[in-house]
Amino acid sequence: MALALNIPIYLTLLRIALIPLLTIVFYLPWENANVACMLIFLLAGFTDWLDGYLARKMKLETQFGAFLDPVADKLMVAVVLILLVQKIPDVYLAIPAAIIIGREITIASLREWMAEIGQRAHVKVSSLGKWKTSAQMFAIGFFLYHDDLFGLPILELGYGLLYLAAILTLWSMIQYLHAAFTAINTHENIHRMDE
Repeated sequence: MALALNIPIYLTLLRIALIPLLTIVFYLPWENANVACMLIFLLAGFTDWLDGYLARKMKLETQFGAFLDPVADKLMVAVVLILLVQKIPDVYLAIPAAIIIGREITIASLREWMAEIGQRAHVKVSSLGKWKTSAQMFAIGFFLYHDDLFGLPILELGYGLLYLAAILTLWSMIQYLHAAFTAINTHENIHRMDE
């Protein structure tokens, strides 16, 4: 069976292709590599918004697209956080990075498990998750740029936003886990009543 690709899926694939490009530019001994990395990251963020917008507007939403889109997002975030921790080997960066990556693994596994028992609807993206993503993306963009801009301490702002993202990450994970376990208990109770 052939896989139908459309414009939103091509945009998601472009976002995945930007990951190795960003990694190469990150390590280039070039004075403006930080600006280029930030611009690549912003382009990836724009494709994330655009593929979702086009999928809804053009009615091109597919199961493959719904699977691939969050995978692309999580890959980009995990890779960039690892690059940043390697560049700034600081416990104050490593802790929120580990929280964010650990949460993504936990929620992805939870969604897969919930899908297996037919309860995936209970672990959909919440508005809190969207706030977390926004704080996380701005933080990563600031870390990639890292130089002061118009007198603003960009790196310090990045730290603040990353900690905000880590707090929202833990909070949203608790919400997802609570919703999932509530759904599982309800599911199991219904099956016991049917027996």
